[in-house]
Amino acid sequence: MSEGSGTEPRPAAGRRELAYAVLLCLAGAGLALWAATRTWVVDAAAASTLDEGRTGARLLPWLPALALVGLAGGGAVLATGGWLRRVLGGLLALLGLALAAGGGYGLVAEIGDQVSRQWPALTLVGGLIAAAGGLFTAVRGKRWPAMSARYERRSRQPVETAGPIQGAGTVDAWDALDRGEDPTVR
Repeated sequence: MSEGSGTEPRPAAGRRELAYAVLLCLAGAGLALWAATRTWVVDAAAASTLDEGRTGARLLPWLPALALVGLAGGGAVLATGGWLRRVLGGLLALLGLALAAGGGYGLVAEIGDQVSRQWPALTLVGGLIAAAGGLFTAVRGKRWPAMSARYERRSRQPVETAGPIQGAGTVDAWDALDRGEDPTVR
């Protein structure tokens, strides 16, 4: 049996999958946010040239809020681990589907005279991309490395303190910190 033939992914593969999932979530939510802020409907009866039309955010006020939550959730995928990351992935998948539903509504609803269909379509695509990233996180996220695991203490054994540090060398102080001692206690 070779070293790479096990069911667990290699650490490099896990980091690569984590990067893909985060990029999918961020790109999808970012695309949906950008498309929601574009003009979806141009009012032909608008008397003022300043009021050029209604954006997706004006038509569906919850749409940019969900996209911002998706952006924050994409970053949170990096900071979480284990079952919490899987739950977050499921929530991001649902959030992406809600974004896609908002874009789909903009495509099929009769919301004005001159509807610009590309912005709702991009919102729909962005929502589907974010949902794919969330689903990928929910399915595979438990195996990926967590951000804080790198900084955890290696030894779970209680630290024995030998008393205050003798000597004024900085190397001694750093070694004391590595042992879990406070070098400032005298």
